[in-house]
Amino acid sequence: MNTMRSFIAGLENDGDLVRVGEYVDPVLEIAEVSDREMKKPGGGKALLFENNGTPYPVVVNLYGSGRRVAKALYCGDPADKSEQMASLFASLSAPKSTLASKLKMFPLLKDISGYFPRHKSGHGICQEVVDKEVDLSSLPVLKCWPYDGGRFVTLPMVNTVDPTTGIRNVGMYRVQILDNKTTAMHWHLHKTGARHFNEYKRLGRRMPCAVVLGGDPVYAYCATAPLPDGIDEYLLAGFLRGKSVGLVKCLTQPEICVPEDADIVIEGYIDPAEDLVLEGPFGDHTGFYSLADYYPKFHVTCITHRKDAVYPATVVGVPPMEDAYISSATEKIFRFPITMAYAPEMVDLHMPPAGVEHNLTLVKIHNQYPGNALKIKNAMWGAGQMMFNKILVVYSGGEDLRDYSRFVGDALSRFVPTRDVHIENCGVSDVLDHSSRRFACGGKMCLDCTGEPTGHDGVGECPVKFVFVKDKSRLPVREHARNLIDGGCVVKIMVFVDEGLPEDDYNLLVWYAAGNVDPAVDCFVMDNGHGGCLCMDATAKSRGDDGFERDWPEVVMSDSGTIKAVDSKDFMAKSGILAASPSIKLQKMRYNNGAVKFFNSNG
Repeated sequence: MNTMRSFIAGLENDGDLVRVGEYVDPVLEIAEVSDREMKKPGGGKALLFENNGTPYPVVVNLYGSGRRVAKALYCGDPADKSEQMASLFASLSAPKSTLASKLKMFPLLKDISGYFPRHKSGHGICQEVVDKEVDLSSLPVLKCWPYDGGRFVTLPMVNTVDPTTGIRNVGMYRVQILDNKTTAMHWHLHKTGARHFNEYKRLGRRMPCAVVLGGDPVYAYCATAPLPDGIDEYLLAGFLRGKSVGLVKCLTQPEICVPEDADIVIEGYIDPAEDLVLEGPFGDHTGFYSLADYYPKFHVTCITHRKDAVYPATVVGVPPMEDAYISSATEKIFRFPITMAYAPEMVDLHMPPAGVEHNLTLVKIHNQYPGNALKIKNAMWGAGQMMFNKILVVYSGGEDLRDYSRFVGDALSRFVPTRDVHIENCGVSDVLDHSSRRFACGGKMCLDCTGEPTGHDGVGECPVKFVFVKDKSRLPVREHARNLIDGGCVVKIMVFVDEGLPEDDYNLLVWYAAGNVDPAVDCFVMDNGHGGCLCMDATAKSRGDDGFERDWPEVVMSDSGTIKAVDSKDFMAKSGILAASPSIKLQKMRYNNGAVKFFNSNG
């Protein structure tokens, strides 16, 4: 089984790791170096920062390629795990009409029992060293972006238990350092950790908690997996690696059990009777800052670690980043359970990195009857974390969803905007969706691309047009769209974005468009005499121009000082990391010095 050290050694043997011996500051510099490497084709290499001012080396981009994710999940391709899961479910659900068929189940059940976590007595390797004086400043916690509210633990496995059932949950919720002994615990209202917190609050009890770092890399993946509430993440880890996870009790919070081979364990509690604390801002995986809000305070009672502990971290921001490869593995592994549960006609599912998981999802189906796409829409938006999806494209052609140029052309040849745009006025939104008119509640849009191909209906070779807007106060988007259509512009989709975006970078254009629309308000179909044009107002929204009542966040990017400091590092050229900062092409998008672009809620 993997440990963090053995996994890193394996990557180094494969030539898939860069050791950085020169000092790199955990405040801003590690993130800037990582961003450059992550955005290389294929995700670049894993990075081990050995000189960061603490005893712990920092590893970043551990999951930032298809091959490294597969290695972490003990497979050649995550799709293999989906097939293994399908075979397991098929064997369990097949009718057993004879004694012989029933007896054949025993070896299978024995294998399954080997996946369940094992509770061990005594201490684990994760408790080789016990820090008697709690001091979070001893850890190389990163500050990733200039306007982050502080330093954040970005790859934590937060372990909690339901106070009434005792069922464990392991979630990945960012943790902001407040001082040497306390942090803020950022779990969204839809997450299981938040539900556990509310239960402890109802019972008037302190909530024990443990933040686990490192160990077998499969653990962190499982903390991100979209499992139903009540399904143990360490059971999934046992399934993926083919062997159970050994657990030991925490020293000061014995209600919580953690993997014996973890690198670092931060034990503590949350008192629901205490006031919430201000957490954030944070440069998030959406590519925008998630703005400051109030979350529970976590009191650290103990820090334990193994003698050779490594501190794992990730950096999120404008895609593609490391999390894109984790999402790619998830869509492969969980495609079968989705198909089995509520979408048997689904052939494939893909969440493009530009869609940052929830903003844009592509689904390929066997179209069996009229309205099949709408059935898929209703099923997807009512199931688990897919309820956060904002734009869903349902397609029935023969192209690969990941071959974007071929897929988009064929999908749009089947798409008639006046017929195939379906907008829901209100649904559950991700807490991080800044574009919804209401917090965590906004519109959704489904594009039905399951019709017969009809060509582009006179719209030419490019059925999508991006329009760059400089001043909406002079000409509102709807008027601009009407003028273009009346002036003879015939396209199927017209997307309005802010001036300053690189016009030739379609990854950034799609990311910006999907992130900045509330379909209920910002998407509309206009008649153009050729089946209509879907118009999308993906510009930044303000109270003055748009009547938008919530603060609008800035795009996440490095500052010029950090870029210059990293450019001057000797190791950059020697290690092959030297590249222009990805933030340079975003600098024209900056409006304010801070995490907020428009302070709409303050007038």
